[in-house]
Amino acid sequence: MGANMKISVVIPVFQGAGTIVQLAEKLVSSLKPYDLEIVLVNDGSTDNSHEMCLSLFKRYGAIVKYICLSKNFGEHNAVMAGLAHTTGDYAVIVDDDFQNPPEEIETLVKKAVSGKFDVVYGYYAKKEHSLFRNLGSGFNNLVASFLLNKPRDLYLSSFKCMSRFIVSEVVKYNGPFPYIDGLIWRSTRNIGEVLVRHEKRHKGKSGYTLRKLLRLWTNMFVNFSVYPLRMSTILGALFSILGALLTIFFIIDKILNPDTPIGVTAILTSILVFAGVQLIMLGLIGEYVGRLFMTNNQTPSYVVRHAFGCTKEKERYNA
Repeated sequence: MGANMKISVVIPVFQGAGTIVQLAEKLVSSLKPYDLEIVLVNDGSTDNSHEMCLSLFKRYGAIVKYICLSKNFGEHNAVMAGLAHTTGDYAVIVDDDFQNPPEEIETLVKKAVSGKFDVVYGYYAKKEHSLFRNLGSGFNNLVASFLLNKPRDLYLSSFKCMSRFIVSEVVKYNGPFPYIDGLIWRSTRNIGEVLVRHEKRHKGKSGYTLRKLLRLWTNMFVNFSVYPLRMSTILGALFSILGALLTIFFIIDKILNPDTPIGVTAILTSILVFAGVQLIMLGLIGEYVGRLFMTNNQTPSYVVRHAFGCTKEKERYNA
């Protein structure tokens, strides 16, 4: 490790005008021994993040690339845009809010190099997120263990280091619904983790709303697993068996007790339950079909409005 190793740091920027300049300065100072590349991706911010990122490109020149997306596509889409423009031996994904200390990047890279891991996740002794965000992350990891066959004790952190091999595999995905961890897990199992610090946000608040978390979970459920379809088949079989048993029960009950009135409530309840299950299954199938349509319709994962310092898009976007 040292000057011969190139480290790319990908930073998805959303409403990060108050922190991105200080973060870039800290990255430059803390990673001096390395050949550093910083890739800033402005994910449709409505503050003056564009001006701040552009000032960093003009200030640091060769080590900073700046990509401005045409609208807000979501964190994972922005990360995909950044990864596509990295050239380092390792790429590290860092949030723009200082919750991932820049000096911990070297910890991730050293772990990846010493253990020859394709990917190294950072995990935390204590997370400085809100209760809502922590609950969402816990649910995400629980479901990922089931759908992606992830070890239960491995935390899928957004703060991670990826080798050039894995970056090259991940950016091959060109669909509209990327989920970075799903793309990683379908490419390798050579994954490590290392303890890092997690700090409180310096400014602002988390951009993850309930809607965005639901969209992220849906990407994981539908794009990288057929378990939901298998579960619907199993659920349908179970309800069919339940229906058959209830039918036998009602027939026997009517034979033994001829005066028993027909249960209107039971009939309505059964109809509502079975109709609800059918609608859920149809919605799930519709989600799969809809995503296939969007993918075949070549809906982009992201659209670049401006790209600065990115050779392969310079002529197109910097005119």
